[in-house]
Amino acid sequence: MSVEEARFMWLFCFFDLPVKMKEERRAATRFRNYLLGDGFNMLQYSVYVRVVRDQDGADKHMARLTRNMPRKGSVRALIVTERQYARMKTLLGEKKAHEKPAGDQLLLL
Repeated sequence: MSVEEARFMWLFCFFDLPVKMKEERRAATRFRNYLLGDGFNMLQYSVYVRVVRDQDGADKHMARLTRNMPRKGSVRALIVTERQYARMKTLLGEKKAHEKPAGDQLLLL
């Protein structure tokens, strides 16, 4: 499949993990490190996102995500198309230097 034929999609991972106990904090850190190692980028704290080439890529990373979930807490995943991702709005109280509109993400591809 060529780049022109690829249908890029975005895989979001949202999680709410307990961090009261030392072992829970370790599990949460391990999970965040797993996400970063698997190509996810932190969009917000507890919200990570990565681009995938097509539905098969999304399914592959979804299976990995499921295998690496912490035992406690909740994790949600959402797959959106490139077009839907581009329509995301960033609402900021005060604009931060590192925040860019979602449309700029296309330049990374």
